[in-house]
Amino acid sequence: MITSILEQSIILGVMILGVYITYKILNFPDLSTDGTFALGGSIVAILLINGTNPFLATIISGLGGAIAGAVAGILHTKLKITNLLSGILVMTGLYSVNLRIMKKSNIHFFNVEHIFSFSENEYFNLIFLVCFITLLILLLTFFFKTKFGFLLRALGDNETLITSLGINEENLKIIGLALGNSLIAISGALFAQYQGFSDVGMGIGIIVIALASIIIGELVCGKFTIFSSFITPVIGAVLYQFIIVASLNAGLQSSDLKLLTSLIIISIIFSKNKINKLKIGRTNA
Repeated sequence: MITSILEQSIILGVMILGVYITYKILNFPDLSTDGTFALGGSIVAILLINGTNPFLATIISGLGGAIAGAVAGILHTKLKITNLLSGILVMTGLYSVNLRIMKKSNIHFFNVEHIFSFSENEYFNLIFLVCFITLLILLLTFFFKTKFGFLLRALGDNETLITSLGINEENLKIIGLALGNSLIAISGALFAQYQGFSDVGMGIGIIVIALASIIIGELVCGKFTIFSSFITPVIGAVLYQFIIVASLNAGLQSSDLKLLTSLIIISIIFSKNKINKLKIGRTNA
């Protein structure tokens, strides 16, 4: 059971890293996450049942997510649509796109070869996922230490500074959103393969899970370096999954989980705000 929790946490951790890039680094509230996650599952499902190599199918799913992220960025930067509305428009449009890709609301592929069917060893999937998420975190750490990565971080902190340097901040946003959404789609592709089917509604509410995991991770671990800032969301994902399992074992209905997630986010944010007010009060005193 613990193995299964860790596996699902890592798969969702890939998605949460994508959300971390858009929300925390770019400071862009991208609401297309739900649609992009399902897009990854839709693309990988149709490719797998047509005999495509699972790894190639997963990469193609990531490219599909990158396109979706770029579209959200273009709507915001070129058409001057607000960031919230551009994400909502992409998410809404992706529902129809996913239905068009799969030609129905869900596809099962239990008997089709996929990434998690290569070995009968019960620990193979966990080892593979740990190696994958470790490599991904290292690559992201390296990337965001480069000049281009620094510009992306600076864009989220101070967009005016980027503009004053004569750098096209619009293109930076589009690329950043493409990067974040590619990870979200890859996570959706992995999740679909892990559960053996893809559903057009599999991404509903996934953004709330991501935000809860990010908040929990930062609350428990904090963030001190670029490397640790990418580890904390994954740790938050693991802790979140254990909280969910504990809640279910305590007698909570599965239909209550989204409400529980919302309450977790509200309580943590409320507590942090109270603590910050107390600190400010003591400083002024």
